[in-house]
Amino acid sequence: MAGKEKNTAGSRSFTPRYITYSITDVIAAGGTTAFANKVGKNTANIQERLNKLPDDVFLTKEEADKALEMLNESK
Repeated sequence: MAGKEKNTAGSRSFTPRYITYSITDVIAAGGTTAFANKVGKNTANIQERLNKLPDDVFLTKEEADKALEMLNESK
């Protein structure tokens, strides 16, 4: 089967849940709002979608501080 990768981890095929884009993609589209429009996202729904997320998906202040500290140390 040309073009298909063999899945050795089980019966589920690997399909990324999210598509990622580079900052170059965003800039080339003309900025964040233009990029969102280009990929079919409605920027007006962002706050509504964030409000629906459970509280435990967000970093606490301490976790964010530690993550930023680790990031700065790795530069």
